[in-house]
Amino acid sequence: MTILRYIFIALEVVLLFNLLIGVHELGHFLAAKWRGLKVDRFAIWFGKPIWKKKIGGVEYALGWIPAGGYVALPQMATMETIEGKSGAPEQKIIEPFAERVGGDLQETKIDELPNVTPLDKIIVAFAGPLFSFLLAFVFAVIVWQVGKPDNGSDNSTVVGWVSPTADGGQAGPAWAAGLRPGDKILEVDGGAVHHFSPLSSMADSVTWRIITSSGTNIAIKYLRDGKEAMAYATPFHRKTKVFSLFGLVDVPLERKALRQILITSAAKTVVYEIATNSPAAFVGLKTGDEIVALNGEKIYSPAAVDYAQIAMSNTVIKPLTLTVQRGNETFDRTITPVLPQSPTNAYPLLGIMAWQGDTNTTLVHPGPVEQLKMSAGQIFNTFGALFSKGEIGVQQLGGAVMIIRVYSNLFQDEDGWRRVLWFSVILNVNLALLNLLPLPVLDGGHITLSLIEWIRRRPVSGKILEKIQTGFAALLITFMIYIAFFDTGDWVRSAHADRDVTITFAPASTGVLPDGQTDQAKPINIAPIK
Repeated sequence: MTILRYIFIALEVVLLFNLLIGVHELGHFLAAKWRGLKVDRFAIWFGKPIWKKKIGGVEYALGWIPAGGYVALPQMATMETIEGKSGAPEQKIIEPFAERVGGDLQETKIDELPNVTPLDKIIVAFAGPLFSFLLAFVFAVIVWQVGKPDNGSDNSTVVGWVSPTADGGQAGPAWAAGLRPGDKILEVDGGAVHHFSPLSSMADSVTWRIITSSGTNIAIKYLRDGKEAMAYATPFHRKTKVFSLFGLVDVPLERKALRQILITSAAKTVVYEIATNSPAAFVGLKTGDEIVALNGEKIYSPAAVDYAQIAMSNTVIKPLTLTVQRGNETFDRTITPVLPQSPTNAYPLLGIMAWQGDTNTTLVHPGPVEQLKMSAGQIFNTFGALFSKGEIGVQQLGGAVMIIRVYSNLFQDEDGWRRVLWFSVILNVNLALLNLLPLPVLDGGHITLSLIEWIRRRPVSGKILEKIQTGFAALLITFMIYIAFFDTGDWVRSAHADRDVTITFAPASTGVLPDGQTDQAKPINIAPIK
């Protein structure tokens, strides 16, 4: 990918991300104007402004902390810890009872602002989430019309691969429990499942039920050869990296790994890229060939072929018999993996450098209401997991960096703009619902304070409010930095794992290779074997 392409994607992400923030804040802004509130500043992002301009008595600004936005309203609870000072003169709201110092009215040169009712404040606070929800609906209508890419491969619970081993050399959890490739999972932890791990249907997916389970063993009902059976897998946790601080406490360097039983979903094993001079090239394998069996045994995932190669790292290299389907023709090819010329630390390889993804993609047109319900269901499922006795905690949540990463990946897809629209529906619904939480510095906090004012018939004390707002603002900033640390680490590790690797095979014979390839070692850039 060229540098210009990266720059273009970055601009697309920034513009879309700011659109989501801007529309949310526009709701507050328009509601404040409608209810007669004074608006000091309309800002995208938090912190001290790196750009600002005053128009019509309102300061428009861009902050330096890329994690949201705000509308500064002096008649409502301010959040200078996050927003920064607007630079406007000190103002005082005219309350029903004037504040007195030493028996006299406090004499301060200030701009007097009319008081606003609790209902006005509630309307202004609620307008932001409402506009986010309306934007989600607009995106959902567009997705309904243009369609969302769906290959249908995840609408299955057939197991593609079961790892025989886990870290440390012990047997893999699912393997030890008796699960095998080709088994169809019916229930996990007592709940029916209809998908493997789609983002759109968390509650009834295999992966979600595994990571949210809480028992010592995970009960799995599966179907094999028409007969139902039960397996009880003891979940596995991948070891996570920590930093020992003076030998007293371990500081996590990455998110704590969640439960897994080391299985993957079924997928076609279709060849996508073959290395020059490799064993696969010499026996005539081609892009588009589907491997349907390995050593006479049916396979359900490319992981079966990859594992067979990896397993020869520390043992005798043996030939593998691949049953290949090419169009209407089925034939066998016996291939012996070899160590590539470079890199020198590679395991024996056949030379199949990449597998083709599912190309059976069709456009589905879910209705707007269906999309909104699914998006809301995601956030409710996530909060349900947070407050359950399972292992999911705030560490597993994602923030602004994760959102930017997802958008970046989606924009790189050939049909990415459709996926971006669909993800924007999910994100806007989540943004609306999260902001309604009754926590200070969130819209729900403003609504809660306004309800308290309505009941008490007077606002919360300014000094108390300042302490509450400052404390929660500090907690919010700390939380954002905490989540951004893990999000950034995940992104860096993923980029490192997905980097192109140059693999070359030494010439093994002279003459002409299949399909006219000459017998020369040519380095090629490939994606890592997955």
